[in-house]
Amino acid sequence: MNSLAEEAFTVLREVCENLGIDHRDAELLRVRSNAVFKLRSEIVVRIATAPNALTRLPLVLAVARWLAEQGFPAVRPADEISEQPVVHEGRVVTFWHYVPASGRPTTTELGEILRSLHLLPVPPVALRRFVDPLCEVRRAVDRSEELTPCQRAWLRDRIAELTERWSDLGVEDSPVLLHGDAWIDNLLRCTDGHVVLCDWDGVAVGPREWDLVHTYHGQRRFGLTAADVDAFADAYGSDLRSWPGYSTLMEVRDIYAVGIHIRNAAADPFSRRELPRRLNSLTRGEQHARWYMAEPVSVSQ
Repeated sequence: MNSLAEEAFTVLREVCENLGIDHRDAELLRVRSNAVFKLRSEIVVRIATAPNALTRLPLVLAVARWLAEQGFPAVRPADEISEQPVVHEGRVVTFWHYVPASGRPTTTELGEILRSLHLLPVPPVALRRFVDPLCEVRRAVDRSEELTPCQRAWLRDRIAELTERWSDLGVEDSPVLLHGDAWIDNLLRCTDGHVVLCDWDGVAVGPREWDLVHTYHGQRRFGLTAADVDAFADAYGSDLRSWPGYSTLMEVRDIYAVGIHIRNAAADPFSRRELPRRLNSLTRGEQHARWYMAEPVSVSQ
């Protein structure tokens, strides 16, 4: 078990014991920007690893409650557990109702749910404005001890270039409520067939294009097909590929997708392997090199 997971299990045990919650047989679902556990009580415990979690998560919870009031299909906080969020030795912990999933959602369903989301009014919550997509990556580059001097210099130059190009796009004109990480893996199909959007940690007010780009980038890097992207665009009602800023947005998304592995590389073996894969393809200008969300499974001959 990697040190991120070990630390997360320790935090889970101590927080649950403090609150009188049964954590026996807790299942670790994933460790990435959060360590996510499922308890036997059908509660999901999310332990944040991001440095700005304490300022961000109260707003995430407020938006989730507001979405529930609107009847929007999103995961619900388990507010019966405690006053949330819970802070334990620098880690920020939230509790959510588990959504039993059945089958993989489609990009058509993702396009439909994002169209509905972007038609909602901006909630009465002091959400951050999404104006600098690479701010967290910039901080991660400055703090990382895993990068070589050459990697750090290349990233700093690239981030500066793309930040300037982003600011020239004029995307702040018609801001909407953003999910912030609208990737197909954050859409769950419930056992009754309807879909629910989860993982609202990136919620913000900003350009709708940021929510849309994840699917297009999924074809570029993570194995989605052209048909997946076409279905998404049809369902949403517009195609990002026809937008003049598309190329810049995809390049920004490439750099954004490196940030989590810069932050986690010191404690997570997968991030240590995935980080050079992504950086090497970027520095070589490989626009369609395959990246991975989890360790690829080798196929024996």
